[in-house]
Amino acid sequence: MGLSKAEVDQLVVRLIEEDFLNEERYSIQFAGSHFRVKKWGKKKIEYALRQKRISEPNIKRAIKEIVSADYEQTLQKLAIKKWEILVKEPPVSRQAKTTAFLLQKGYEAQKVQQAIAWIRVSEKNKPDK
Repeated sequence: MGLSKAEVDQLVVRLIEEDFLNEERYSIQFAGSHFRVKKWGKKKIEYALRQKRISEPNIKRAIKEIVSADYEQTLQKLAIKKWEILVKEPPVSRQAKTTAFLLQKGYEAQKVQQAIAWIRVSEKNKPDK
């Protein structure tokens, strides 16, 4: 007692025409929520959207919607938090584990290196050391 393929296609077309189904809106919401809630980086968000077969223009639009200042701030906070958790680790291990964590979250390698370099410089400049 289901619908025929033609009826399903007709319903989908109607939903698209009436803007109930909107790939662009979905991709922007997906990117924003996964960045804000799960703290995912742009690379991981892009990969997830590709897995959902979202078109490249919509992926690019969704990624552009992430505010650069918020993105940098979130990366920095994640890096600092992970760095502080690993306080008892040797410096090389601490850096490697922090880098691996941030890359796994989907942040770009260059931005991860910059964040860790900033942490190391600020740590050296602390007056209590």
